[in-house]
Amino acid sequence: MSRIIISPGKYIQGNGELNKIADYVKELGDSFFVIASENGIKRTRGKIEESFKGKNCSLNFESFNGECSKSEIDRLHKKMEQNGSNVVIGVGGGKIFDTAKAVAYYAGTPVVIVPTIAATDAPCSALSVIYTDEGVFSEYLVLPRNPDIVLVDSSIVAKAPVRLLVSGMGDALATYFEARACVRSGAVTMAGGKVTKAAFALSRLCYDTLLEDGLKAKLSVVNKVSTKALENIIEANTYLSGIGFESSGLAAAHAIHNGFTAIRECHNLYHGEKVAFGTLVQLILENSPAEEIGEVIDFCVELGLPITLEDVGINEINKDDIMKVAEISCGKNDTMGNMPFEVTEEDVYSAILTADEFGKMYK
Repeated sequence: MSRIIISPGKYIQGNGELNKIADYVKELGDSFFVIASENGIKRTRGKIEESFKGKNCSLNFESFNGECSKSEIDRLHKKMEQNGSNVVIGVGGGKIFDTAKAVAYYAGTPVVIVPTIAATDAPCSALSVIYTDEGVFSEYLVLPRNPDIVLVDSSIVAKAPVRLLVSGMGDALATYFEARACVRSGAVTMAGGKVTKAAFALSRLCYDTLLEDGLKAKLSVVNKVSTKALENIIEANTYLSGIGFESSGLAAAHAIHNGFTAIRECHNLYHGEKVAFGTLVQLILENSPAEEIGEVIDFCVELGLPITLEDVGINEINKDDIMKVAEISCGKNDTMGNMPFEVTEEDVYSAILTADEFGKMYK
């Protein structure tokens, strides 16, 4: 079986990089369809328009409705066609990235991803996670190629809410452990082959960077300043985790996250917050050493990531709800099958409750 690693065409990160976006993207086309939230447009439009002055290019800004759903993708695709745009730029967070990538795929155009937060590993991937209009996980849309350019302005990320950076670290936390499970099982990754040594090394580097610089980066964003630690964590959350998950594989942690999207009480949590608890559940499934579980819990406590069901919004445990999470996470189209042993719904149910008890010990 082939070993494959994939990545965006170019990854750019640094202080003030949004001011130079036109120089990076002008070779891709001459009519740019910019997707962002209303607030994101207010925050970035001036810099983007200033960068494009004198470049003989057109810009069309369109507000994102909030959910990466088929209906929203279709709406934006039609808008793009009406404007005659030939490049998509997604500015903002994970669901905007996934929507922008899907719109570009259906339009057959290049796509540029501009994270204003470091909350997920979505920017670099050839993947869109599709939800229903109500926010429940629906399916993965596997794309034929990665984004043409990913551009991260660290000065903008430093001014974003600290919870978003922490959520990104929760998402990145799963990267190494899911990669390790896929190496052990010989799983085929989203890149279409077996895990390369390079991808697995990046996954491990991601975890080591989180432990070394996570708290320092959080404190940087508390004060809305950019530091070397924050630069390292932006790279870990965005690039190392992005390459790591896609070319090393997903396993239980993200499957369990998908299960929790079906629980109403969890809808106010960010993606990475649910993934962090899913990572703890995966370690219980694996019967990992107590020292390793403790290291992960200590990290989560230090950063403020969930370690109990109460932390994810479930104050009263309904066993039927927990079994529903387990059933969804073991769905045939999800990534639980990448674990190096058979996992049943009952196994997941038991691991969730045990992870909850383990987390309570650290409260």
